[in-house]
Parts: sequence; structure tokens; C-alpha cells
Amino acid sequence: MNSAKKRVIGISGSLRKDSFNTMALKLAASKLPAHVEMDILDWRSVPPFDADLLAEGFPASVAAIRERIAGADGVLIVTPEYNFSVPGMLKNLLDWVSRGADQPLARKPVAILSASAGPLGGARVQYDLRKVLLFMNAMVLAKPEVFIGNAAAKFTAEGHCTDEDTGRFVHLQMQSFATWIDEVARMSAPA
Repeated sequence: MNSAKKRVIGISGSLRKDSFNTMALKLAASKLPAHVEMDILDWRSVPPFDADLLAEGFPASVAAIRERIAGADGVLIVTPEYNFSVPGMLKNLLDWVSRGADQPLARKPVAILSASAGPLGGARVQYDLRKVLLFMNAMVLAKPEVFIGNAAAKFTAEGHCTDEDTGRFVHLQMQSFATWIDEVARMSAPA
């Protein structure tokens, strides 16, 4: 495995302060190998997508996010499931990021995990999100998948994971993600 320092952008699909998905994102950051660091994205300032606004150029907040994603070695998206699908604000962010010929998620390694208070752990959102990312030509890690169900029983109010199996599953996914980042880099390298 390439041991050069890698940088991953972490995106929580929930803007809620005490979101289980933000807790899971921080858990994932702690489970990355030592040569991978995570930069958690604050995307609250992204406006609703508007083609008239885009015609004037990318808003500064969107341009900055696109630049950070383009410069990263990978992207981790940790998201809840809203109404059996992708939360509207997260989809809005992805709609902005996907515009332009220099689409920063193209050929970018991406991993997905989800957490929910319900028993399925956001399983349906992952499949819809994979479809969106496929259209963007992102290189989504296929396995292992992580669905954190009954998240309220697995995290403390302070955001610490108390469930050993959850920690182990997230650890395995982050190890696989680090390997995937290296594999995609090798596939994309000039011959």
C-alpha cells in the first residue's frame, strides 16, 4: 500500500448539531489508517441550486467546496435516509458539485455509510446515493457496506460509539477505503 499521506473529505448528510451521522463520520475519521486524515466539510452556506445563479458563476461557497473535493484523495459521505432516499440538502450539494466540465467527483474514490434511529440503518439511501454518484462517474467503494441501525443505542450524547460491532464494521470499511483510494490512484495513473 502507498504510505504517502492521503486526505479525505468527510461529508455528513445531516446538518443537525447532534446528528448520529456526524457522530458516525467522526467515528470513521478515528478508524482511518494513520496515513489518511479526514477534513470534515462544513457545507451549511451552500445555496439552493438555481441555474440562473450558476449562469453567473459558482457561488463562493460552492467553488470552495468543489476545490476542496478536487484536491482530496477521496470522499466519505455519511448520511441519514429521508423518506426512503437522499436528504434534499445533500442532493442539493451534489447537484452543485456535479456542474461544470471539471466535475470534481469524476474518478474520485468515495465511500458511503449511514446511520439511523430505525433498524435498517439507512439501507435505502445508500442505493439511491450510489445511483447519483454513478452518474457523476465517482468510484464508489462496493464493500464492505455499513448500515448503523438503532443508532441512538450505539452512541452517547457526546458522540462516542459504545457498540463494539459498529466500531469494528466502521474500522473494516475505513481500512478498505484506504486501500480503494490507492487502487483507484494506480488505475488512474498514466501508463
